[in-house]
Amino acid sequence: MSKIFDVCIIGGGASGLAAAVYIKQRNKNISVAILERLSRVGKKLITTGNGRCNITNSDEALSHFHGNNAAFAEYALSKYDNEKISEFFLSLGVPFYYDETGRAYPKSLQASSVVDALRFSSDALGVDTYVDCQVTDFVRTNGFYRIFTKGGEFSARRIVFAAGLYSGGVKLGCDGGFLRLLKSKGIKTVFTTPAIVQVKTETDVVKSLKGIKVNASATLIINDSVIRQETGEVLFCDYGLSGPPILQIAREVERQKGDKKIRLDLMPECELEDVISMLKLLKNNLAYRELSEFLSGALNKRLGQSIIKAAGFKLSEKVSQLEDKDIEKIAKIIKKFSFCVISNTGFDNSQVTAGGLDTNSFDDKSMRYKLDNGVFAIGEILDIDGDCGGYNLHFAFSSAFCAADSILKEYSDDKN
Repeated sequence: MSKIFDVCIIGGGASGLAAAVYIKQRNKNISVAILERLSRVGKKLITTGNGRCNITNSDEALSHFHGNNAAFAEYALSKYDNEKISEFFLSLGVPFYYDETGRAYPKSLQASSVVDALRFSSDALGVDTYVDCQVTDFVRTNGFYRIFTKGGEFSARRIVFAAGLYSGGVKLGCDGGFLRLLKSKGIKTVFTTPAIVQVKTETDVVKSLKGIKVNASATLIINDSVIRQETGEVLFCDYGLSGPPILQIAREVERQKGDKKIRLDLMPECELEDVISMLKLLKNNLAYRELSEFLSGALNKRLGQSIIKAAGFKLSEKVSQLEDKDIEKIAKIIKKFSFCVISNTGFDNSQVTAGGLDTNSFDDKSMRYKLDNGVFAIGEILDIDGDCGGYNLHFAFSSAFCAADSILKEYSDDKN
């Protein structure tokens, strides 16, 4: 018979490692195993934050979190705020650095240091880690869970689902296979789509602007309704649009049907009338120039030329030919430069997956499955996803600590 662990954690990513370390820090007598399908743990975590690992954020508003029932995350986030997460990582030798926007990183600015801290602590505390160990099935028998993997069979008194979903693709162990297994067992799920991802648009304009970055306000509009607006640095790509504001608003691209477009305000700091006044002044000062140079001092040259073309003018025409109505037309395009949305760039390019296990099936304080008190779910596999800025890792850790607390209490109660 296989060794019986008190806890088997399925998935050796951020939430799984954190849960294992948290439990062992507080009760070394609880036996914990991590079952990881890849050849090493923390592979996806090491890629986060452009390799710097944005762990949490000083702005902890619930509005930064999404899902069919985003309020599910409120208890975990309030119980384990950024200070509690900071204390946990400091105990592992990883102090935090907060940038001017409130984003928290390890002081090393290396995601590898976070992975190493979790991995070394896990090993030192006696967590049994099994890699190349993909779970293919599990069943409950006589109060225990028999877990079948490609690396052998395991038994546990409690199991924790900490597997990822689809984001990052197969290379990061994220093919959604474990979610499909859970769904086949009757556990309710919410449909999944990429989030924090680039957007594909019609390419006739963006191709000519490839590589240009501009500070802009980006608005996602579906069926003439404003869905979400974000401001920051937008990047033009040959396939469409990227940059933080685009990544933020892209969540709904595949979650809602209808006519979709992204509207860029290229001068978000100015009202339309201010832009019109500025352009009129430029016309008076630059009347001798061709339109190809009209906006070169106000916008990136190629971007300005695209605006002129979008307004229906030839670049070779003279600035002096512009009438007031032409100035207003150009100003309106600067404030509402629109692109038809085709899709996002898919799970392989996304940083997180929206959707997952239906949170209505789990207790928000313990992360326990309501239909089986020996089963828990934490992190990305639950239908909670956050904005850019450390929110997804924050939920991964806070949900892990909630589940760990519940298991620790149960273990203590079992011994009393």
